Amino acid sequence: MKHILLIEDELPIAQILKAYLEKNDFLVTHHLGEGNVIQTYLDVNPSLVLLDLMLPQNDGLEILQQIRQYGSCPVIILTAKGSVPERLAGLGLGADDYITKPFDPEEVVARVQAVLRRSSHIEDNETIKLGHLVINFTTHTASVYDELIPMSPRDWGVLAFLGQHPNQCFSRDQLLDSVWGMNYEGGDRAVDASIKRIRQHLREWSTDEGEIKTVRGTGYMLHVN
Repeated sequence: MKHILLIEDELPIAQILKAYLEKNDFLVTHHLGEGNVIQTYLDVNPSLVLLDLMLPQNDGLEILQQIRQYGSCPVIILTAKGSVPERLAGLGLGADDYITKPFDPEEVVARVQAVLRRSSHIEDNETIKLGHLVINFTTHTASVYDELIPMSPRDWGVLAFLGQHPNQCFSRDQLLDSVWGMNYEGGDRAVDASIKRIRQHLREWSTDEGEIKTVRGTGYMLHVN
């Protein structure tokens, strides 16, 4: 059973979401967003986090940033703001999706299911080795010089997809369809944000072995020597 950590200070919203998620066979732990949220996250070790950005004692984006320091658990942002900068800030920090309030709880359940499917969409028991960069399709991890890289499932999906097709250029739309899914409506800026994070993660990887390149006017490719 998948365990969802719901971080939401509005109790009526939390109760509705909890009921809908449990009806769809999810185990739900609710946190009001007060006090030490990260300790609860570590104690629960959830399959996915639903994170409200507007919390009484904490900043949602800071919580997201802290979660990313501990691993690649999928995170869906719940926000009443809905502005483009707010959404891009969340995506830039590694959020896997965002939902703007008010929302239909059935849509939230569907988006949770979709993100969880995407986070485990590659089931090949393979390891791709590109010099000292290793992409593991069994554990859904990546490492450089034997050091694990803390990546979100979606960023890992982008790197894995490019790693499966080295020296081939893909457009933003192709990457969106392959990793985010064809029904994703967040826009192709999410791809740019993901690539930026991946490049930062791979900063220790020698350019003599490979690098992610931007093909002007076309898209991105994982170039290997």
